[in-house]
Amino acid sequence: MRPFNYIEAKTKQQALAAVQEQEHAKYLGGGTNLVDLMKEDVERPEALIKVADLDNDTITSNAVGGLTLGAARSNAATANHPEVRKQYPLLSMAMLSAATAQIRNMATNGGNLLQRTRCPYFFETSMPCNKREPGSGCGALDGANAQHAIFGWSKSCVATHPSDMCVALAALEATVTVQTPDGSERTIDFSDFHRLPGKQPELDNTLEPGELITAIELPKPQFTQHYHYLKIRERSSYAFAILSVAAGLKVRGGVVTDVGLAMGGVAHKPWKLTAAEDYLIGKEPTTKNFEEAAQLALADARTLEHNAYKVPMGIKAIVRTLEQAYSKEA
Repeated sequence: MRPFNYIEAKTKQQALAAVQEQEHAKYLGGGTNLVDLMKEDVERPEALIKVADLDNDTITSNAVGGLTLGAARSNAATANHPEVRKQYPLLSMAMLSAATAQIRNMATNGGNLLQRTRCPYFFETSMPCNKREPGSGCGALDGANAQHAIFGWSKSCVATHPSDMCVALAALEATVTVQTPDGSERTIDFSDFHRLPGKQPELDNTLEPGELITAIELPKPQFTQHYHYLKIRERSSYAFAILSVAAGLKVRGGVVTDVGLAMGGVAHKPWKLTAAEDYLIGKEPTTKNFEEAAQLALADARTLEHNAYKVPMGIKAIVRTLEQAYSKEA
C-alpha cells in the first residue's frame, strides 16, 4: 500500500475543507471497499479523510413522511432499525443479503453508494481496464464477461455495479443529499446518482469533486406488504449477485396501483425497469401479467459473448420476485 495522509474530520465543514486542501483525497467511511482497493494498488489516494464519525449517522422522519438515513450510519444498524424494517422491509431485506455481518457492521450507507465494480479486470492491475486506467481498453469486452452487463454498456466498459442496497433504493425511488465544498446542499434523484459508462467509465456517479454524501431520503412508504428481494449468486452467502431483483407492489381492489422494480448485476448502475412498471399499473397481479412485464423488462438487453444466459435468467427472476412479493400478504 502506498503512503497517504490520514485526517479525522470532526465536522462536515472540516471534511469539506480538508478535501480541498489535500491533493487526490478520498473520504473514508467504513473502508470496506476503498481500503481493499488501496491494498491492490487500484485506488491511490494521497489523503484519506475519515467521515464515519460525523454527526450524520441518525435515522429520522423527513418532511415527505418517509425516513432520512444518515450517510455515516452503518448498513447493519440501518437494515435492523425498527422503522426501516417496518416501513421499508424491501430495503432491509436487500441490505441483509449483502456481504457478511462483519462487513455490514463496518460499511456505511454513503460508502455503499460509492462501491466500485467487482470486475476482475478492474482489480487486476496487469490487465487493461478503462475504469482503472482510462484509455487502456476494456479487457472484459471480448474476454471473460459471463457476469457482466446486458444493459447500458459501451465499448469502453461492460462492468456492473455491485450493491444490493442500491437496487432496493432504485426501486423505492430514493434521493441522495450531498453537501458541496462551498457549504450548500443539493439533492440528486437516485436514478441520476449513478451513471452509465459512455466514454468515461472511470466516473461511477454524478458527484462533483469534493462533494460529501450526507443522507439518503426515502419517500413515503408504499410497499410495506408486498415486497421481495431476490439475489442470484454462485454460492448462497458471501458472494456478489450474478443478477438481483427488487420488487415492491401496492395492490388495491385486485389490481396493481403502484410498483417499484429494479435489477442489479446487469448494468453499470442499478437498473430501473420502468417499462415493466408502467405495464403492471392497473393490471391484476397474475403470473401471466408478471411474465409479460418481465419480457418487456429484458426486451432491450444487449448480451456479450458469455452472458446471454442472463436474459432468460432475468425473465424468470423478475417473475419469481413479483410472485413472492405478491404472495407475502395476498
